Parts: sequence; C-alpha cells; structure tokens
Amino acid sequence: MTWHVAEEDLRAYGRGELAPPLLWSADTHLTGCAQCRARLAGTVDPVALDAGWERLDAELDAPRPSVSERLLMRLGVADHTARLLTATPVLRRSWLLAVVSLLVMTVLAVHLVDRPALFLALAPLLPLAGVALSYGPALDPSYEMAVVAPMHGFRLLMIRTVAVLTAGLAFNGLATLALPEYGLLALTWLLPALALTATGLALTPRLGPTLAPALVGGAWLTLLVVAQAHTHGTLVPFTAAGQSASAAIAVLATVLLHQTRDRFDARPVGGFPDGGAV
Repeated sequence: MTWHVAEEDLRAYGRGELAPPLLWSADTHLTGCAQCRARLAGTVDPVALDAGWERLDAELDAPRPSVSERLLMRLGVADHTARLLTATPVLRRSWLLAVVSLLVMTVLAVHLVDRPALFLALAPLLPLAGVALSYGPALDPSYEMAVVAPMHGFRLLMIRTVAVLTAGLAFNGLATLALPEYGLLALTWLLPALALTATGLALTPRLGPTLAPALVGGAWLTLLVVAQAHTHGTLVPFTAAGQSASAAIAVLATVLLHQTRDRFDARPVGGFPDGGAV
C-alpha cells in the first residue's frame, strides 16, 4: 500500500460521519488493508462494534421475504401478518394448481354429461377444505409460528380465512364462467360455500379444526345424495328455498362464530383437541 486512511478520516469513518467521496475511498482501502482495519478497531468502542456485528449477523440471517410477501407489505399489511399469510399452506402453488386442475376436470365432465350438479356439489367444498387446511396443528406446518404470533387467534383465523376464500372463490368464479349455458344456476354454489365455511369455523372451537369441517363436508354430501334420490329436477340446495336456507345458515353460523371468538385463544400449545370442547 502506498497510502493509508488518515487518522482523522479513520475516526470519522468509525463514527459513521465520513462523507463521500472519502467514504468510498476508505471502504475500498479497508477491504484490502489489514493495518488500517486494525487501526480502525482501536478507534471504535468495542461494545458498539460488537453490537454492530450482531445487527449485521441478524440482518444476514433474516429470511428474505417472498414476492407475495413484499407485495402485501407494499399494500400496507404489517410484516408479521404478511409472513403468516404467505405461510398459509393452501396459498402455495401446489394447492392452487390442484384446485385449478380439479375445477378444470369437473367443468369438462359437466360438459360431457350435461349435469351441472357435479360442479355445484364440488364447488362449495373447496373453500371449506381450504380454510380447514389453513389452521390447526395437524395440517398447518407453520402452526407453531402462528401460535406465538402477536395477535388474537381469532384475528389470525379471519385473516387466513379471507385470504383462502378470496383465492378459492376467484377460481370457482372463473370455472363458473366456463358454464355460461346454465345461467344463474351455475352461480348457486356461492351461498352453500359460504354456509359450509362459516359452519365449519363455528364448530371448530368445540370439535377441532379437522373434525368440524369433515363433519360439515360429510353432511353436505349426505344431503346431496338424499336430495338426488328424491328429486328428479334441480337439487334442493340450488333452488330458491335452498338458497334462502343457505343464506340463513351462513348468517347464523357467522353470529355463532363471533360469539365464540375468544375460544380460539383458549387452546393448549398442541392446538384444539379433535373431538373435545375447549
């Protein structure tokens, strides 16, 4: 080295007060000069230096946010909320591709057999399954992170539910557009979907995040089988009376869910016990 950083500049550098272009020259020089690095260490408070290294290590070790996480934060979502949202299992590519593939095959099958009941029976189950997979220790790999998150358990559930419903209903809506010949009948899955999802959530504190949606989904399929056996036209859930009943059930389940919201925090570390009251 033909020159070294001046003592005054070195002290200013250590205090973070050295301005460009001297700062750039000092940065470049310190990279290759062990002597100046040793002199710099002697001018800096060891405690402050150690704290600086710790901050640097923490920054380097911190996970890099994904594209969707950065987008959520740009929209004003808090960083910890964005992290919990993007960690939701059913918002990952594998689940979304599976849903799209299932809907495409169902729409194709409906066109082949000319029976929209196949699509109408399946569509309400997808949001219910999505919400079930987004919460609970048995199915959510990020459950431990969610448990210690600085937010009410009910709020976390609602955040994930809205995210899952938005994605699920959007895909179902696109599939509905592929069935224009059935008119408004192709949209009659929406109210049952909301009723099933709300009912599954309302039963979760008592039955658990796995058993509750399983029973609700089973009841829905049983209802369709019974209706199919006794009806030769449009199935009852997709008639005007059935739609009114679905809307009433959705409202009732939503009210019940709100009344039991505190139970989503009264849970052991392992989560809600399947089949037991909290």
